[in-house]
Amino acid sequence: MRNCKRIKDVILATGNGSFFYDDQAAIRAGVAHDGFLYVGNPLTPGFDSIRMPSRSLSIGLVLSDDVIVWGDMMSVQYSGAGGRDPVFHVDAIEAVSRSVVIPRLLAADVSRFLSACEDVLAYHDNRRLPLAIEYGVSQALLSAAAHRSRTTLAEVICSEFSLPLPEKPVPIYAQSGDLREVNVDKMILKSVEVLPHGLINSREKFGASGETFRSFVKWVAKRTREIGKPGYRPVLHFDVYGWIGLEIGMQVEKIVEFITRVADDVPGYRLHIESPADFGSTEAQLDEYAKIVALLDERGTEARIVVDEHCNTLEDIRRFAEAKAAHLIQIKMPDVGSIADSARAVLTCKKNGVGAYVGGSCTETDLSARVAVNIAVATQADMMLAKPGMGVDEGISIVGNEQSRLLSTLGYRRNKVAIENLVAKSSVKNSDFNLR
Repeated sequence: MRNCKRIKDVILATGNGSFFYDDQAAIRAGVAHDGFLYVGNPLTPGFDSIRMPSRSLSIGLVLSDDVIVWGDMMSVQYSGAGGRDPVFHVDAIEAVSRSVVIPRLLAADVSRFLSACEDVLAYHDNRRLPLAIEYGVSQALLSAAAHRSRTTLAEVICSEFSLPLPEKPVPIYAQSGDLREVNVDKMILKSVEVLPHGLINSREKFGASGETFRSFVKWVAKRTREIGKPGYRPVLHFDVYGWIGLEIGMQVEKIVEFITRVADDVPGYRLHIESPADFGSTEAQLDEYAKIVALLDERGTEARIVVDEHCNTLEDIRRFAEAKAAHLIQIKMPDVGSIADSARAVLTCKKNGVGAYVGGSCTETDLSARVAVNIAVATQADMMLAKPGMGVDEGISIVGNEQSRLLSTLGYRRNKVAIENLVAKSSVKNSDFNLR
């Protein structure tokens, strides 16, 4: 019995992420395009060019019955920005995996997910392992625990965190990339609950005094009415990459005034503004975002603030949630590290009355996206990202179908248990009757 708790061997496989790594600092500086490329030199350490193909490293755990379960290591599109880990390099991650992580895995007991994560992902030389490693290895450990217990990944999370089995779907949020108009139409035709992200990451897209952005917001709302199903009113969620602060000014009152005007442009819609300003550090972000949230709440608008930059780890998320420094926190899973911490982050947000958005990056893989669905559904997050990639259709399909399969599986098991309980009760009653 002891052997079934152990890992026989570990294998690695190089792979590709689903989009590109982009140097956010260089893009903010206003570099030009050459087709799909950016022209100029990178500014963020670790980048060889402003736009680089994303990579992944899969880690496979060979279990005692020779089944191999996998997890995928990678980092996010804007690596090295906003307090994040450096850009992902396969060779460096593989070296740490072989020297530090694999020996720990071969000694681990995979029967308990949380304790296995603690053992395998412990600090090395008084430092955390690269978060990409935490992310991918924890995926594999969750799959190992699910295989051993013959359950879904979500059921393992529910068991480990003492959560009820979920019954409700989590709203899906899709991102448009640069093909905004076409991809918005796709989202509307598929009745996506939250849209479109918009990728407002440059002065050109934001416009002088934000007028280009405001026009886009109004167009999205108008388009939902033109081609959406009757009564369709999605949440309008826009990531502005700090451009309200960069263009309008870093004063809280000015930022709030601008966001209020945008909300007034689209009456009847809930408006999410992600990353309205980048105040340069976690401490400054905490203080200033708390003021923005308080002022917006006083005004009673339909606008909600979403934090991303400088809110990366579980500890960051706890601090923002407790300080009410956002209405909604993006739990950007590769930046959080271990998926156990992503589950904890959702529960921390819920405990503090703050919205939990299980996010991630377009650079992820199909495997990491499906794992993320299980975390979001098990913890009943407020929304989750359709990922990976920037194609819209693929992310909606991968995330949406995984959620549908998962909820159907859980519903089947719930009904089966209910029937078994009824049969058991009936048998007891019949037994009592025979005794009489």
